[in-house]
This record gives sequence, C-alpha cells and structure tokens, in this order.
Amino acid sequence: MSLSPPATLAGPITHWIDGTATGSATGSDTIDVVNPATGLVIGAVPAGTPADVDAAVAAAGAAQQAWAGTGVAERIAVVQRIAAGLQARAGEIADLITAEVGTPIALSRMAQAGLPVLVASTFAGVAAGFAWTEEIGNSLIVREPIGVVGAITPWNFPLQQTVAKLAPALLAGNTVVWKPAELAPLTARVLAEVTAEAGLPAGVFNIVHGTGPVVGEAIAAHAGIDMVSFTGSTRVGKRISMVAAETVKRVSLELGGKSPNVILDDADLDTAVALGVGAAFANSGQVCGAWSRMIVPAARHDEIVERAVAAAAEYTVGDPTDETNRLGPLASHVQRDRVLGYIERGIADGATVAIGGPEPIEGLEAGAYVRPTILAGVDPDAVVAQEEIFGPVLTVIPAADDDDAVAIANNSHYGLNGAVFGSPERALGIARRIRTGQVDVNGGQWNPLAPFGGYKQSGNGREFGRFGLEEYLEVKAIQR
Repeated sequence: MSLSPPATLAGPITHWIDGTATGSATGSDTIDVVNPATGLVIGAVPAGTPADVDAAVAAAGAAQQAWAGTGVAERIAVVQRIAAGLQARAGEIADLITAEVGTPIALSRMAQAGLPVLVASTFAGVAAGFAWTEEIGNSLIVREPIGVVGAITPWNFPLQQTVAKLAPALLAGNTVVWKPAELAPLTARVLAEVTAEAGLPAGVFNIVHGTGPVVGEAIAAHAGIDMVSFTGSTRVGKRISMVAAETVKRVSLELGGKSPNVILDDADLDTAVALGVGAAFANSGQVCGAWSRMIVPAARHDEIVERAVAAAAEYTVGDPTDETNRLGPLASHVQRDRVLGYIERGIADGATVAIGGPEPIEGLEAGAYVRPTILAGVDPDAVVAQEEIFGPVLTVIPAADDDDAVAIANNSHYGLNGAVFGSPERALGIARRIRTGQVDVNGGQWNPLAPFGGYKQSGNGREFGRFGLEEYLEVKAIQR
C-alpha cells in the first residue's frame, strides 16, 4: 500500500504580528509538523517565546480601541468577507488538515474546511440582530468589547475551533492573540492571509506559534490580555485557570468529554446504533463531544453489540487522502500509543473486545493508526468508561432500567455532550435528566445557533450563536 505524498506549504510558516509575517523575536528554534499517516515531516513552525507574545499583545492592545470604535455593520462585513475567503480556499484547507491531522479527505472537506465558513457566516447573522443595547427601568444596558482576547486551540479541528472564537471576538470589537496547536498549525497562515484580504486592520488578529507550556502559559499570564478562551484537555484547562487567576481575567473553557449515548428499549435500533457508532468514530474518535459510552438495556446488550460490530466493520481504515477510507490515522504517534494503552487497560479490566483491539494494522505500521474498537460489557466505573480516550474506542455499558441508565450517564467528571434514543417523549424526559451541555434526541441535527459547552469538568463557557457572542462582551449599566 502506498500513501499519497503529503501536502506542504510553499515557504516557511511564521508568526503573524501586527499584520506582518515575522520570525521569532529571540531565537530560531522550530517545531516540526509531522504527517501522522506517513511519519514524514511536512513543515515547521517557530518555537515562540514570551517575547513574541509580548509583541503580539502590544500590537493587539494598540489596535483594540480603533477596532472597537468601528461600526458593527463594518465588523459584520469583515467577518462575512473572512467567511468568503475561507470558502475560496476550502480545497487547500482540507488538504492541509488531512496532511497534519489525518482526517479523511471527505470529512476534511465537509467539516474541517466547511464548518469554519458556516460558523463565521452564522455569527455574522447573529451580530446583525443582536441587542447591543437595551433599557431596563432607568438604566441603559450597554454591551462592550472585553479588550484583548487570548485564544488557545487544539489540534483535532484546528481551523473550526479557531473561527468559533475569532468570529465572535471580532464581531464584539475585541482584538485577538491566537496560539494554534503545534501539531496542526498549517492553516494558520491561510487564515492570516484571509483576514488581511478581508480588510481586517493590522494588529487586530495576531498569531504566535509554540508550545503550551511556553506560549500558552505566557498568554494566560499576560497582564495585557483581558480574556482567555481555551479549547482542549481538562488538565490544561485547570492550569490556564490557575495562571489566569493572577490577573483576574475572564476565562472561557471548552474541555474534555466522555459523552453518553443512552439507547432505550423502545428505540429504533438501526438508527440508534448506526448513528452511535458514527458519533464515536468520527475523526477517528478525536472529537471532544464523541459519544464514547453507549449505555444499553442489559437484556439487549448482546443484540446491540452485534449491530454495533456490523456498523463498525464499515469503517475502513487507511490513507486519509483515499476517498474510500472512513478513518485515517490518529493525529500523532504519541496519541496512538496513548489510545492503545487504554484498549489494553480495558481488556485487563474485564471488557470484551467485540471488534478491533490493540494489534497493528498490516501495511500501516509506519502511521499512527488504531483499529476501530468496541469494548463490550464494560463496568461503568472502569477506567475506559471514565477517562477521555480520544480515539476510535466505543465502550458498551449495560443498564438495568431507565433510572440506572441516567445514573450511569451522569457517573462522570465530564458533562459536555450526549444522546438519547427512544420514543420521543420518553427520550426527551431522559435528556432533561442528563447533566451535559448538549443532548441530541433521536439524532437531532447540530444547530450552529445553539449553545455548546460543558457542565462539571467539561468547562464553563458557551460557544456558537448568541451565547457564543455574549462570551466576548462586557455588560455596563448606565443609570439616568
């Protein structure tokens, strides 16, 4: 089996500060970008330093007042032009993210390249109808920009997660300093070029590449940054909260998940199992809201596992540039090894491997590939049922009845996403009892106007729609 050549960018990848592509202020160290399908280096980014963050924050601070003073209509027009610019380069974006993350190309076109366009356009529409001021009694309520926003994003959806922060921050009148994930930074320059072409003034959007412990820490600690918006692991989110507390800046966190998919005994099993397997394996399971726990009636456990195995068998694994493959590699060899460790732990703790397992895939040993795996008969307190695996691993957990299913669903430190399948009213009743920020009932479609965010250790902010715009605004009351 031969893999397609990796996509590459022409020329070096640099920081973007005050509207200019620039190298690091204090050094020439770089971080390699590796194609997880081949193990080959396909680029490098500068290893940024606190001095680079200082420069970016200074540029953002200098530009913020003028950008906040720009009319809302013009800010909306700029974001609409950003959406159009991303759409024009969608093919390039999809190729780059497939090369750096391993997302199958068809999914890259739809989600990695398509969703940022949809999100930016939707936010522009929200801003057009937003109540920027209102009167309550003798008070005029004014919504104003926070100031300089530090955005730190993960590698699984590198552009989508960024636009979900950038668009509302800009529409609210803020300026932005962004640290992309060092594993998946290739579209950062594309986004910088698109924002410049859209007419965004210099300094309003700045990019500093580097690692979390260096650049991310400097952003969280910086006195010139008024808010940090972070998407990533709960462990890192806790650290950001601690560092940011020193300056009492606002912190918005979208963190990990261990989302339940509750299948009731009156559910349409064909739909519930097919959608459940798909939501567990999408992007090779590297989705914060993946339905990674399938909670099923104990009496129908074996039947549902058989259906899940049949569905999982359709998820072909291989070269992510091949249109016929539904799963590519994980984003790195480190992530692959981590996921394999969880599979082995699940087996050691008594789970049954219904399909998949930790063995390498013949012909794909050089890449970061993992077999799509279903672990059956999982104890709800087992490690694989409690910790976020972030790989193509579905755990099937039997429940005695509806109350037991709800208890298992809520038996988690996380509370990000979830699903329920069953007769409509019964399923809705269960959905109301699940402690997560979102719940889909019988395959309800994703709504870009609805809030997305977590309960418990899945975070404390909300993204998308009016709720996502409000995250980036201060509220002032003027009495008169």
